[in-house]
Amino acid sequence: QDGIVTMNPISGTFRHPAGGATAETLTEFLSSTKETEELFMVVDEELKMMSAVCSDGGRITGPHLKEMSRLTHTEYMLRGTSTMDPRDILRETMFAPTVTGSPMQNACTVIARHEQSPRGYYSGVAALFTPRPDGGHDLDAPILIRTAYVVDGRLRVPVGATLVRHSDPYGEVGETHGKAAGVLGAIGAIPRDIVVAPVDEDAPAVATRPLGEDPAIAELLSSRNARLAAFWLNPQGEPERGPFAGTRALVVDAEDRFTTMLAHQLRHLGFDVTISHWSEASRDAVAAADLVVSGPGPGDPRDEDSERIARIREVVAARLDAGAPLLAVCLSHQVLANRLGLDLAPLASPHQGLQKTVDVFGTPASIGFYNTFTARVAPGVDCVGATEIAADPDTGDVYALRGAGYASVQGHLESILSRDGLTTLERLVAHALSPVEG
Repeated sequence: QDGIVTMNPISGTFRHPAGGATAETLTEFLSSTKETEELFMVVDEELKMMSAVCSDGGRITGPHLKEMSRLTHTEYMLRGTSTMDPRDILRETMFAPTVTGSPMQNACTVIARHEQSPRGYYSGVAALFTPRPDGGHDLDAPILIRTAYVVDGRLRVPVGATLVRHSDPYGEVGETHGKAAGVLGAIGAIPRDIVVAPVDEDAPAVATRPLGEDPAIAELLSSRNARLAAFWLNPQGEPERGPFAGTRALVVDAEDRFTTMLAHQLRHLGFDVTISHWSEASRDAVAAADLVVSGPGPGDPRDEDSERIARIREVVAARLDAGAPLLAVCLSHQVLANRLGLDLAPLASPHQGLQKTVDVFGTPASIGFYNTFTARVAPGVDCVGATEIAADPDTGDVYALRGAGYASVQGHLESILSRDGLTTLERLVAHALSPVEG
């Protein structure tokens, strides 16, 4: 509206017990690691979209409660400014991560492979364009998640749940019943379970306060932000002249739009940034950039049949062979590690929005991890050839690498979970850009 873009990521579902929600029952829900991390991951996903359409990336405010008849959700508000046409903004933000998955393109491929019938309107979008006096349009575009289909006298109400690493199958099924109940109850398909007490006309009116205004609940909600990166919580405005002003960076997108957030942070460090899809990153463009940031993406880094991973290998190899500055992130970090002779292995349990404090070359850093595979060395190994290694002292899982003209990181420094993301990014980029001796 009037150049201001707001997005409202909603996730985490509290199914009201019989008799309604109370501060006590809600406190247990808000203390759940699963529900908290589910909301954080959705915010990360929607910040990817915000960073693609807003020059200031998108500031986070909240969290808040969205109290409904049978459910209570938790939510944040993201706000930024944009000069893009609202139609283009709709295209960039249309598919909600809560009803598809992450990374978005890969998730849609999985949906197409496994779901037996089209979703129809469910999890789509209803878009209202309102003409403005200046000839432009404002846009309001909610996702469609409470839908009902009537075909040949049969009613169908599709529902779903967001699956994360702490999800319990029975809890998720129960959540879908709670979501469907609002629609089914509204049309009389199931009892509404609403008991109306007799009205005492002589009794004084009692105002009921939303649970979100309860001081203990408000404090519990606010405490969540202590885990998040200040970079995304504070007003940002236009990037100032950063330490790398005038330096050109090419970010190669390996089909995870975390690259939009990464590019936004690089711009705040002063870089002139271009994002290029892996299939469009020409050899000339890769060779010409002052810095190439080879980005994250889904898939097995050992896959010999993937055209995408093969192209990431080419990008990494080209920069290494030329001695040209390179920063590799997540999937590309694994590709780089393998190129340098390190082993790759799947994790016993995927890191899905996992926040860890790890040692990155002598400095502790709080970083968010989204990875299924890892590079691995023997515990205690901190160097292979000319490459320095930052790894878990117990498992040997490699968190970061650096050598002459290159650096890499397994975690996502751009994630809201990376409290030390921007400072760690600046350190690694500075190393990669340092003159190579000899």
